[in-house]
Amino acid sequence: MKILPVEKIREADVYTIAHEPIADIDLMERAAMACFNWVSERIASTQTVHVFAGTGNNGGDGLALARMLLLKHFMVHVYLIGKEKNSSLSCRINLNRYKEIGGHYLWLKEDEKLLPVIRDEDVVVDSIFGSGLTRAPEGFSAAVIRHINTGKALTFSIDVPSGLSCDTSSIRGGKPDIVSADYTLTFSPPKLALFLPENYSFTGNWQLLDIGISDEFISKTEVKNFMLEESMLGPLLKKRRKFDHKGVYGHALLLCGGYGKMGAAILASKAALRSGAGLVTVHSPSSGVPILQSAVPEVMMSVDKDSSFISEIPELSKFSAIGTGCGTGLGEQTRSALKLLIQNSPLPLIFDADAINILSENKTWLGFLPKACIFTPHAGEFQRLIGKPYDDFDRLRMQQDFSFRFQAYVVSKGAHTTITTPEGLCYFNSSGNPGMATAGSGDVLTGMITGLRAQGYTPLEACLLGVWLHGKAGDLAADQMGQEALIAGDIIMNIGKAFQSLYGKL
Repeated sequence: MKILPVEKIREADVYTIAHEPIADIDLMERAAMACFNWVSERIASTQTVHVFAGTGNNGGDGLALARMLLLKHFMVHVYLIGKEKNSSLSCRINLNRYKEIGGHYLWLKEDEKLLPVIRDEDVVVDSIFGSGLTRAPEGFSAAVIRHINTGKALTFSIDVPSGLSCDTSSIRGGKPDIVSADYTLTFSPPKLALFLPENYSFTGNWQLLDIGISDEFISKTEVKNFMLEESMLGPLLKKRRKFDHKGVYGHALLLCGGYGKMGAAILASKAALRSGAGLVTVHSPSSGVPILQSAVPEVMMSVDKDSSFISEIPELSKFSAIGTGCGTGLGEQTRSALKLLIQNSPLPLIFDADAINILSENKTWLGFLPKACIFTPHAGEFQRLIGKPYDDFDRLRMQQDFSFRFQAYVVSKGAHTTITTPEGLCYFNSSGNPGMATAGSGDVLTGMITGLRAQGYTPLEACLLGVWLHGKAGDLAADQMGQEALIAGDIIMNIGKAFQSLYGKL
């Protein structure tokens, strides 16, 4: 799914109104109904709903929602912010419709002492500004936002939390006045700001509501940002044929593990196998051989001469994908082995964990990498490798610049794991959950991507499939045992079911 900047979303609205065709007021009604259906199932009719509405179309959405709630016997109070003469036509129409059914409303005067009391058990609907805001809130509107945020009432923001910028950072330069919503009910297509960690305290959990914006317009609009969806990944899968054998599905090499960290090699190799690789070889220190052979009898071993660390590389010509860094440590002999790997690999490499940390201390090596390498850093590794960003928008820019400069794919791990490509494209993952923030989860992802690359998936396909399947497997595991109890091995055990979901068999 495409992620559109705000100006393109406005164009999409105009195009939909002209070509569906549908009147602006009716498109607003459709949006309000989508919000009503979602909100009304999650609040009780005994709760008082406070709707704070601006004078633009976001305010019109809130007024239409207020009318729908009132007609279903919810207790509703509407508070209008701004000058009545500045109201949009659709906002005025929806205010009149709300008034016609006896709805309670009040134009708020610019006096903070007169702001309504909001109890903790009440509900707040924020429809003050939405995505149409072009500057930070100030004056009385900022005071209203601060008032909303002082309480503990369940808060819903329509489209985006009022005060939040969709395409630039809202936090750079100080503490902003932005509604801190528990839920953001946003309209498809999604906005970039919703995917970035710095905005979570404002957006809460966001829900994407389809209100029928023109697919034709969206399909013709060129963008660089996308949200990964199950529907776009199924067609990428390579179907298996009756007479295929293990040689058809590639041979993955993982240079992983070290003294006290053989678990990383176990997790990565199991994940590579579960992702479909025909053969998996692990190169590890000699002391790790009995551990790995007992834990994963399906893998083959390449034994390093050192008993505790990786100090050399095997002959590489027989492998179809190579991943490294999981649990290897940062020892001098391991650094030398990584340098040899870079100099001798006939293939693009997958770098994780300690391999990224070694490269971070030897950045001149980056210039010798083959094109289409894959990096899978978490936040700390990202900062060491690429640099410290000012904010999450800056982090995204830095990630895209790194991908372009080194013609590499970067998988920046997080709640919406972000994949950037050498062409400047960016994909945000939609699967996964906080239970996956556990030791070894990254090793599993590295194994999955390496296993997919071994089968002949392109670097981009391996990243997209690996990231989404990893998150989906984590979701399935969390459904079974809860997020707190989830461990990396549970993700591996659900990789098969994640594949099945893409085949439509779950």
